[in-house]
Amino acid sequence: MAIEGPLRELGIHDVFQLLDLSRKTGVLSVTSDLRQNSGTLYFIEGAVVYAEIRSNPHALGTMLLRSGRITDGDLERARDMQQRQDDPRRMGEILVAIGAITQRELDRQLRFQIEEVIFEVMSWHEGYFSFEEGLPQHIPAESTGRIRVEALMMEGARRIDEWSRIEKRIPHLAIVAVLAPPPAGGGAGAGAGTDLDLLPPEWEVLSLIDGRRDVRALAGALGRSDFDVAKTLFGLESAGVIALVEPNSTVAPQGSGLAEVAELVGLAEDALRRRDWEAARTAAERAVALQPHNATVHLLLGRLHLAAGRAPAALDALRRAVRFDPQIAAVHRHLGYALAQSGRFQEAVEAWDQWERLAARVRDEEIHLAEVRRGRDAARVLAGAGALHG
Repeated sequence: MAIEGPLRELGIHDVFQLLDLSRKTGVLSVTSDLRQNSGTLYFIEGAVVYAEIRSNPHALGTMLLRSGRITDGDLERARDMQQRQDDPRRMGEILVAIGAITQRELDRQLRFQIEEVIFEVMSWHEGYFSFEEGLPQHIPAESTGRIRVEALMMEGARRIDEWSRIEKRIPHLAIVAVLAPPPAGGGAGAGAGTDLDLLPPEWEVLSLIDGRRDVRALAGALGRSDFDVAKTLFGLESAGVIALVEPNSTVAPQGSGLAEVAELVGLAEDALRRRDWEAARTAAERAVALQPHNATVHLLLGRLHLAAGRAPAALDALRRAVRFDPQIAAVHRHLGYALAQSGRFQEAVEAWDQWERLAARVRDEEIHLAEVRRGRDAARVLAGAGALHG
């Protein structure tokens, strides 16, 4: 018996739950024209035993090499055994036999690959599914165990929550990553004067950023999931190492486009005075796209988010401004207000303490001294009250 239909009528999560609760055995095929992708999942009594997806054609040996589980020599030796000696065994079996990897490590890698396919398919909200019931005639030999749908659903929900944070900077998979230009005043980029403390997976993504590949292309080249790569790019962008731009656009070198940035800042300031939040944000975000390491445009974006009552977005923008230039007093003043609005009173006190140290040298900031001190005193009281009730 076949169960089929569009995902807009029966979501993929509902399909998984149906197959789990009814303990179905068969093959689920899911296609997405929007993503130009398709996945096939094999079920035995409601559990997933194998999954594959068209967008990840990387062989197991390549995946094990990239994850550091085996060496180039191990892979070459196994391939030689397959091709020259007509060894009928699969790559994984050979690698275990020659001692390059343990069976447990192989099983973990296979499970990881299967789960990544499932999580990718779980993120599809459009497309078509078809489930053909019955014992599959061919289950790939790599299948080593059963993965319960309930556990997958819980992890999928966690990823959806994380995506909601990532998509503020990566709203779609066609976003292109480019190396960020150096900040104003010289230096080698964000964090100039300090060593980049990146993990191997971050260096791997960074090495492939060429200003042309989008999120999906990077994931395909690395043999990693879209989610994993997007999460890595989000971290690199937050650290100021890269910039994220729309396809077919470019990031102007720092110092260029000053006239356009100045015009956009003027438009944003005018819209801010008129309380036209959307127009102000549009202009400010265009200025940020032109000069992503310009602390003053991040400050402007933070101010308008703060004025519009969007404290989390204000925090994000103002923290970027602090990273790019921690000596701007106004950034710390507004950061204190954003933190206070978010209920983070002790951090607000610390931001305002830093502001006062810097404000003494800036005439325009000294006029805010009384109001900041009132806010800081109130934040200290609230922080103390929170500590008592904690």
